[in-house]
Order: sequence, then structure tokens, then C-alpha cells
Amino acid sequence: MKYTTLLLFSCLAVAGLYPRLAIADRPVDAAKAKAATEDYQRWDKDHNGIVSRDELPKNLLGGFATADTDRSGGISLAEHLDMLQRLQGKGGAKGTAKSAAKPLPTNIEVQRDIAYADTDNPRQKLDLYLPKQRAANAKPLPVIVWIHGGGWKAGDKSSGARQLAPFVATGDYVGVSVGYRLTDTAQWPAQINDCKAALRWIKGNAARLGLDAQHIGIWGSSAGGHLVSILGTAGDVPALEGTLGSNGKETSRVQCVVNFYGPENFVTMVTQESTIDRTVPGYPEALLIGGRVQDKPEAARDSSPVTYISKDDPPFLTAHGTRDPLVPFVQATELHAALKKVGVSSTLLTMEGGGHGFAAAELDATVERFFAKYLRGAESGEIADKTITVGK
Repeated sequence: MKYTTLLLFSCLAVAGLYPRLAIADRPVDAAKAKAATEDYQRWDKDHNGIVSRDELPKNLLGGFATADTDRSGGISLAEHLDMLQRLQGKGGAKGTAKSAAKPLPTNIEVQRDIAYADTDNPRQKLDLYLPKQRAANAKPLPVIVWIHGGGWKAGDKSSGARQLAPFVATGDYVGVSVGYRLTDTAQWPAQINDCKAALRWIKGNAARLGLDAQHIGIWGSSAGGHLVSILGTAGDVPALEGTLGSNGKETSRVQCVVNFYGPENFVTMVTQESTIDRTVPGYPEALLIGGRVQDKPEAARDSSPVTYISKDDPPFLTAHGTRDPLVPFVQATELHAALKKVGVSSTLLTMEGGGHGFAAAELDATVERFFAKYLRGAESGEIADKTITVGK
């Protein structure tokens, strides 16, 4: 194995690295980048543009969590090269610090592995993040729900800790991270049935836990972006609701959606430029719906968020990279235009230069303002379409 790639993964967890680090200013040496790309392509055995834990060599697994900056459950080529660039900017392989998850703030209580579907399936569980201290007469708190990515075949709810902790630590929100069945055991609509059951569980237990069931926001990236998008557009679609759990009297409607680079229209996506070959069996959407989109157009439409858009959908905030190699940027513009056409509030953040995963302080600030506005009624600044340069 090439030294440059060993360097990349053996040093991923330099002490103090925060998952949303900006890319170093210094460009990666072309020869090193070429070598790292060749190694990546060799690891990506199913050629879907994502290296999963199973595909990564065992001796490099220690750096997986830090390389997976968007917590999607897989490493994109952009993440692989971005980390190489960061390491080069920090002077290479100095230090022996080991990878560790960023500890939660001490003012957060976590209740893990709560079964929301009345089953013992480990995928049908959620983690609950609660502020430890509340005033005796405090009002019920709004809820932010995180749904992980991973191409519907990887990832898990543990990724929600990093995303939700900053919000819960303020004492203004409760956080929930949802697991769902993956395509190795279940096809569509199992994934949306699970997510809707989790939302009904939250509402059914809101009074007991001090949650505001009328103010729930959902947030996800990649496959999680797809799921939160369809939760937003299909909150009133009985065919996708399912019958899981004991909270069937509750609805799965939400008050706002934050979608990071989710696929929105499977039918059009197969014709758009991507590093994923969507003409052969086995690509992520094909695994989800049980066959190629070209062969199952009705199933593709039924699993696409744009199919269900209506004027009563909740406000959307979408962020998508202009250089996303897996989910084309035009997926975001298609969703944005369709929502606005029927009068739904939709904001598009164009992440200039961003791939399948990105970082920017202005992005974080806009997400904070969005949730504050629609979950707490707090106006704290402009929320508008804009172009944000990744890494700033």
C-alpha cells in the first residue's frame, strides 16, 4: 500500500480535529493525490463512489470516523482527498493521538436505543438527547430530529450526537437521532415507514418527556437528506405511513426540513452526470427500490420526494455542493423550484466548490437561524438563497 495513503488514515485523528474543519490552503501534491485516488478506487469494490467500513482495509479502520466528515457511514473521494490536504497543511504524520468521538457537553443527558416500533430490531431504535436542567415551569421544548446518511445501506444513528449536541446544549431544544432498516435487510418503503414511526413515537411520548409535539424539525444528509425531504413532502400520504409501533393515532407531519445534498428525483437523477454508474444493477437507489430505476419507474417515482410536493408542505432549507460527484447539484435546484412553484417556503444554499459533504461557518449559522425561526419563533437574521464558498 502506498505510503501517502497509509499516512492519510493513520493520522486522521490528530488531537483537536473538529469534524467540520475547513480545507487547508495548501494544495495536495499532484503525485500524492493521484496515488491516493488510485488506492481509493481500488477499495471502492462496488464502484458506487463511496468506501464503506467493509471495503476499507482493516488496518485503516481506526481513522474511518474522522475521515467520514459528513457522518454518512461512508467515505467519498472528496473526503479522502480533503483529509489528505488537511494533514499536509498540519505537517504530515506527527503525533500519535488516537481517534475519539468528541465528548458530549456535560449538560446533556442521553437515552440510547429506545425502541420506537415495538420491535427488538436494533435498527428500529432512536437516541434521545435532553438538556439536564430545565426551569420548573419550563415550556415543552421543540425537537430537532437527525436522520443519518450512508446510501441507505450504511451509517447509523450515532452520527446524530455531533449534529444535535450544539443545539441541545443551549437548553432550547431536545434532539433525537433515528436509526432505520438498511437495504441489506429491507427495501423501500421500509426506510420511510421506520422514520415515520419514530416521529409518531416522539409525538406519542411528548407529554411525558416535556417535548413540544407541534414544533418538530428534521435534518439529514445524503440518504438522510432524501428521507427528511420525503418526510416533509409526504407527511400527509397514508400509503407511506406504515403501521409500526403503538402510536398510530399520531401524525408524522413536521414543521420544517433541513436537507443536506439529498437525492430528490430518482427518475431524473439517472440521466445526470455522476461518478456512480446508474446504468448497471447494484447502485444505491437500485438497492433501495429493488431494481434499476430504468426498469422500475413507478417505484422510482413513489420513492422520490418531488412526487409528493404540495402547497401545505413545511419550509425547506437545502444545502448542496456544486461539485457533488454522487448526487448532482441539479437535484437541489429541481426540489427548490418545485417547492417554490406551489408556494412552499424554500431556501437554497449553493455550496460553491462543495462535494458530497462540506463545511462553512455561514452554513452552520443559517441552520441555527432556520431552526430558531420555525421551531421557536425567534427571528435572528436573514434566511435567503445564497452562494457560500466551502471552507469559509
